[in-house]
Amino acid sequence: MNMPSHPPHRTALSVNLNKVALVRNTRHLGIPSVTRAAELCLQAGAQGITVHPRPDERHIRSQDVFALATLMKAWPGREYNIEGNPSQNLMDFIRQVRPHQATFVPDSEDQFTSDHGWSFPQDAERLAPLIAECRSLGVRVSLFMDPVPEQMAAARAVGADRVELYTEPYAAAWGTPQQSIELKRYAAAAQAALDAGLGVNAGHDLNRDNLAAFVREVPGVLEVSIGHALIADALELGYGATVQAYLGCIEAGFVPIKNS
Repeated sequence: MNMPSHPPHRTALSVNLNKVALVRNTRHLGIPSVTRAAELCLQAGAQGITVHPRPDERHIRSQDVFALATLMKAWPGREYNIEGNPSQNLMDFIRQVRPHQATFVPDSEDQFTSDHGWSFPQDAERLAPLIAECRSLGVRVSLFMDPVPEQMAAARAVGADRVELYTEPYAAAWGTPQQSIELKRYAAAAQAALDAGLGVNAGHDLNRDNLAAFVREVPGVLEVSIGHALIADALELGYGATVQAYLGCIEAGFVPIKNS
């Protein structure tokens, strides 16, 4: 019989709320509410909430980080993930909030959106003590990484618990002849991460079209963090139906082991 190349599990969905905050910040009315969005997504079954509070507060603001931390206390078993550059404002939030996970992203302060991962050995020296501090606080660390298999062991060596594979190249190739090549590239990177003892997360431009194939073909994906496409879909479908649709995509990509 044919067996999947990796153990079965359900990939967790963490909803990134940055775009909710971006819309809210265009006025001074406090709507749409970031905390209400989080609550509705959690009620619909999302396993986590993600925010990326940039120093310029273009979307998520400091008070959002703390308000969501309070909200998440009422949702045991769900995870709070705070992303950012640890050389900017991220570590202050980590020290005060102690989320379940800190995702280190190598963004500049004025960067439009995340578009590349960490590189080793170049980034090892500055990341190692910050990763160690997070772990001493009981916070899991995930490093935002390009899908380069040769980099995974180095990410583990610097102390990371997980990597988040930057998936924009895969999303850009969706529906083109390059799609299968990109999937194989991500599968190889994920396998290298697993072999190094890392957990595997993924995120950036994943959507209802491309998510199931990614979860099915890439081994060991523990969590996907999805913001832009999910919030765009929620404008048409509502938060609850949208979260359920994305969970359905994950379920469609799930490959169980069948009894022989």
